[in-house]
Amino acid sequence: YPYVTSSNPSIGSVLTGLGVSPTKLKGIYGTVKAYCTRVGEGPFPTELIPDGPQSIGYHLGTVGAEYGTTTGRQRRCGWLDIPQMQYSCLINGFSAINLTKLDVLTGLYEIK
Repeated sequence: YPYVTSSNPSIGSVLTGLGVSPTKLKGIYGTVKAYCTRVGEGPFPTELIPDGPQSIGYHLGTVGAEYGTTTGRQRRCGWLDIPQMQYSCLINGFSAINLTKLDVLTGLYEIK
């Protein structure tokens, strides 16, 4: 967010959208992909250019099936942005993180 969705996925917006009181929560779970993606423009410090079938960017996009839901455009892929994830944890107060798509990294020689 804001370069990956038109929604506001912060915990405050989730509670407002659902009409749920914060006192009803027993935990706040953040869901994070093992790598980052973008559709369209915007800054992307960890982007990996998909310059051929042997490139890491190509691997992430192909194995991870990273295509835009509405447009079908291939998403831009890159390494997990740890400072961005730390900021999200800070503002949302996650009690746990659910790391998804870790299997997409299988077969890569090096992970950064």
